[in-house]
Parts: sequence; C-alpha cells; structure tokens
Amino acid sequence: MNESHQWQVLSRADCSLCDTMLLELHQLLGARAAGIQVLDISEDADLQRKYGSRIPVLLIDGECVCTYKLDHQRVRMYL
Repeated sequence: MNESHQWQVLSRADCSLCDTMLLELHQLLGARAAGIQVLDISEDADLQRKYGSRIPVLLIDGECVCTYKLDHQRVRMYL
C-alpha cells in the first residue's frame, strides 16, 4: 500500500458485504492493510445521507474506488 494514500472503508455494523470487502482487502494487502480506516456511517449523519444503504464503500484519498464489492483491478492501481 502506498503510504501516501488515505484508505477508508465506509461500513455499518452487521453488514456482511462490509465484512467481505474488508476480508478481501486484508488478503490483498496483507500487513499493509493495517492502515485502512473503517468508518461506521451510522455514527455520521452526513455519511448516512450521502451513502445510505450503498455500502460498503472503499475510498482512497477521498475518491470512491468501489461500492458493494471489492474491485481488485482498481485497487491495484493504487498499490
């Protein structure tokens, strides 16, 4: 993982798609996945309005890279 990038996963409790995306990210990135910030959108009214049920969302440097499922090809562009 390029240390200069900010990686965030927008998530919600009890979200199986979120769990799957995080698992796949950890498998892809290995120990480098420790830098991923996971944000629970249920704790942020602005994020709830913006993303609603369209989660999980992977943001890299604030840019939406993928939603629902991990796009391995797009993620590799940031490595």
